Order: sequence, then C-alpha cells, then structure tokens
Amino acid sequence: MAEEVKTKEPLFSPKNKKLIFNPLSKDNPITVQVLGICSALAVTAKLEPAVVMSISVLAVLALANVVISLLRNTIPSRIRIIVQLVVIASLVILVDQVLKAFAYEVSKQLSVFVGLIITNCIIMGRLEAFAMGNKPWPSFLDGLGNAFGYAWILIVVAFFRELFGSGSVYGYPVMEWIGVYNIGYKNNGMMILPPMALITVGIIIWVQRSRNKELIEEN
Repeated sequence: MAEEVKTKEPLFSPKNKKLIFNPLSKDNPITVQVLGICSALAVTAKLEPAVVMSISVLAVLALANVVISLLRNTIPSRIRIIVQLVVIASLVILVDQVLKAFAYEVSKQLSVFVGLIITNCIIMGRLEAFAMGNKPWPSFLDGLGNAFGYAWILIVVAFFRELFGSGSVYGYPVMEWIGVYNIGYKNNGMMILPPMALITVGIIIWVQRSRNKELIEEN
C-alpha cells in the first residue's frame, strides 16, 4: 500500500490570510472585541506617539506569540500565565530600552504606557487563545494581524484628534498651511481630552457596524 504523501500548507494559505485580515475588520481587537481601549484613550492625542505605540505592540505581540508557540508543549498548565507574563515583560523591557536609545522624546511622551503593554488585554488574549494551541508561523501571522488591527484604530483616532485639536498632523501645521485660521477656524481643545478618544472610537465602531451587518449583535 503506497504511503500517502503529506503536502505542506502554503505559507499564505486562505486560512493563514484570515489570521492577518480578519483582525483588520470583523475581528478587530478594539472595535469588535473591545480590548486595548486604555491605550486608545491615553496615547492618541498626537499621531507620533500613537504610531510608536503601534509599532511597539506589533513587535511585542508578534514575537511573544512565536516564543509562546515554540514553548507551548513544555509549559506546565498551572504556570502558563506566569510564563506568558515573563515573556511579554522581557520583550517590553527590550522595546522600552530601544525607544529610550533611539526615540527618547517619544519615549518620554509615552511615559508609563510602554510598560503597560505588559498588561495589554490583546497580547495576553492572543497568547492564551491562539499561541498556546498553534504552531509558530500561524501564531506569528495572528500576532501581526491583531497588531495591525490595533494599530490602524490608534492611528485613525490620533490623526483626527491631532488635526482638529492641535491643527497639525505628525507635528506639521496642516491647518495653518491650508489657511483655515484666516476664515476664523479655532482648534478644538476638547479633541485632545481623553473622552474625545472614546467618542472617536465609538464613531469608528458605528461606521464599521453600519457597513458590516454581521457585527450587529442580535437582541
């Protein structure tokens, strides 16, 4: 009887592509799963710290997923959360030191929020729900997908808050360049307050759910 030849799954199979693209929309960690809201409120008054935070979470989540996936068969069940926290904390310390070395001003703006990546619900959730039960490559893609889903929300919120709150985008005085101050426009100081981040996220959720009826919860 001839032995069956096992075919390897393509690196970017339809299943693996879903791991990247689903978190961008219908499985978004912020707007659908309602995770990571704290940083969306805290670091989105300006675009630059939001971008840096997004990159930091991307690095930590993707690498942590891979590490936990590699160790998943050797981690005793009773201490798995401790191991996950140790892995996340080590990566966060590394990211924090890199920021202090190469982007010190942004590091000061982010302050304690880089350290709080350790307790980010998105990261802990993906390690526990996905990396502990899957191979390294899918875990890496899952980390990328959820990090990108988290990032685009932060960046959109920060874009509008900085634009309408400070009249700039990434520090460049866009409102001044287009001349809206000459017709009486004033920066809206409320946009840089934390409640406006929540309202902006709420608007994104409303738009997203109005365009995708599958996200509307059944009563």
